[in-house]
Amino acid sequence: MKTQDKPDFPWWLVVLCAAGLWLFYEVWASPLYAQIMQKLAKGIGITLTVTVLGFTAAAALGLLLALGAGSRFIVIRQAVRLYVEVVRGVPIIVLLLYVAFAATPALVWLWNAAGLPEARARDVPLLWRAGIALTIAYSAFLAEVFRAGLASVDRGQIEAAEALGLNGWLRFRLIVFPQAFRTILPPLGNDFVAMVKDSSLVSVLGVADVTQLAKVTAAGNFRYFETYNIAALIYLTLTVGLSLILRRLEQRLRGPERR
Repeated sequence: MKTQDKPDFPWWLVVLCAAGLWLFYEVWASPLYAQIMQKLAKGIGITLTVTVLGFTAAAALGLLLALGAGSRFIVIRQAVRLYVEVVRGVPIIVLLLYVAFAATPALVWLWNAAGLPEARARDVPLLWRAGIALTIAYSAFLAEVFRAGLASVDRGQIEAAEALGLNGWLRFRLIVFPQAFRTILPPLGNDFVAMVKDSSLVSVLGVADVTQLAKVTAAGNFRYFETYNIAALIYLTLTVGLSLILRRLEQRLRGPERR
């Protein structure tokens, strides 16, 4: 079997770009498409805010969970495993609704019961509730990504760092994490792009992201085909653009190894 030395030319990207350019031309040339784009574009900021903040918090929590999974204390290991399995077993949309309408009022009640300054559940913005729910959901998946990446580092290098007198923090910062990062970057990038799409679920809470604005706009103008074409175009532009950027970053990080 002949091995390919060079990757295939990305004809799929050419087709996708051509379709995207045609749709952008329609937006520019058609007053209807332009009006819809103007309305939906207001939700791009919310979509990106939910994605960036939610993913950043989920990555930080996921890393802590991964470290906890490798703890020498069985209680911590079992608690992490319980958290990961429960969260991964609940659909994200159910988790969104639970955090928004069950967990938040319960926490507010506990807050007031503790004698702290009075708070009301309705004062907690839905955007915050959605961000917390996405953070919880993705932290469980990212914990497994980090755990696998950390486990891929050769044990001999860690033992060599111990022999040099490096403490646990220095071993992690200088030896373990830099090597693990190259392994976990592709799945991290995939999960980041996936969160851009899953951020559309916050529309069930009425958060004014792209999907929610598309629903409201289509319900008002009854032009479902045109409205959801624009919504799909926005999401495709975001996800494909991010995928290409992350793929380029991955290639640059792996470049020295290939040479």
